[in-house]
Amino acid sequence: MCNLEIFKIDLKGMKTDEQRLDFDLNNDFFKALDASEVKGGTLHVSVSIRKAIGFYELQFHTEGTVTVPCDLCLEDMDQPIVTDNTLVAKLGAETNTEEDDVVTVEENEGILDTAWLIYEFIALAIPIKHVHAPGKCNSAMTQKLEELSGAVRSDKEEDGEIDPRWEALLKLKK
Repeated sequence: MCNLEIFKIDLKGMKTDEQRLDFDLNNDFFKALDASEVKGGTLHVSVSIRKAIGFYELQFHTEGTVTVPCDLCLEDMDQPIVTDNTLVAKLGAETNTEEDDVVTVEENEGILDTAWLIYEFIALAIPIKHVHAPGKCNSAMTQKLEELSGAVRSDKEEDGEIDPRWEALLKLKK
């Protein structure tokens, strides 16, 4: 089981103005978060933290592969991920949700939990459509999909007979 405590960054306790953290993510990370979009993966995350007056700038660089289901055959596939994200953290009592890349951390606590933020950066880097390379999908599943989607022509169509509904539409077209 993955210990999510290592992803908590003590901003108030930073000894220097710049700090770098490295995390190696595996399947346990995604199970610990109960992530629904990603089944697993192997990724390396580098976080650079720069302390400025009144805020902290965090730069995340994530690289590796995640396991997601293929949209066509539903088999697991590896999806390469490379993403760079920037986040600004401020200490304060109010939570400001107007800006997407600014997070307000409770000033008394001063600890930023980056586990879910890292997961969101990874999930946003996954393409909307994820399919295997041509010819790599499960052949039995793609064949069944073709049969059910009507991509395979029926015997009547092969004989030259056209569905009457389509025939009426073809007349309108002419």
